Amino acid sequence: MSNPYVELEIENEVGYIEFFHPAHNSLPGVILAKLTQTIIEAGENDAIKVVVLKSGGERTFCAGASFKELMNIDDAETGRIFFSGFANVINAMRKCPKLIIGRIQGKTVGGGIGLASATDYCMATKFAAIKLSELNLGIGPFVVGPAVERKLGISGMSQIAVDANTFYSAEWAKQKGLFTHVFESTTVLDEAVKTFAENLCTYNQEAMKEMKTMFWKGTDDWDNLLTERAKISGRLVLSEFTKKTLKKFL
Repeated sequence: MSNPYVELEIENEVGYIEFFHPAHNSLPGVILAKLTQTIIEAGENDAIKVVVLKSGGERTFCAGASFKELMNIDDAETGRIFFSGFANVINAMRKCPKLIIGRIQGKTVGGGIGLASATDYCMATKFAAIKLSELNLGIGPFVVGPAVERKLGISGMSQIAVDANTFYSAEWAKQKGLFTHVFESTTVLDEAVKTFAENLCTYNQEAMKEMKTMFWKGTDDWDNLLTERAKISGRLVLSEFTKKTLKKFL
């Protein structure tokens, strides 16, 4: 695989949304936009009862924002638009009327943790260590912060946000509530996700829709909140500190 993509496949009433980017499944604006639209379409598709969010490849679920694209941002409005891409994905997941299962096969960084946190039920392998690296780049996890805090609590979120250089184990993430199960391999994970998702499809769809609404109670302000957070990140990404740091990584 070498070309980025976002694909939706339907199998046994389960909609599998898979994204991929050759740079460790990093997320440029075009992938974020496609991912948002695909989640919306899956929510509206009557042939789908449950959604699974996954990424291609074996080693990394998501490396977060595309460093190459961050490096090319040269004004606050462009920065706001880019970080709004993450806001749009999270809000699409929040508003999707169907339960979304996260399938996390490997390391997850920055915005990738936001995606995992915005799922309704998240399963992972033991290789799915997480790192909230934004502070290390001079930005901060402003857009994904509400979703991460909702799953990890303010204590867990602040711990990994401040300790921005450390990968925390999948077991740690499970203990904090991000992952529901941690499996030994991707093969076992995939079997578990498939079985769990297809079993959910046998449940009352209206009951699951109402239950999801209950889960996300108190987040109605996220359309505005995450947009305001995107403005903060869009401004900070212009700093000399961030530009120098990104050059080191690139």
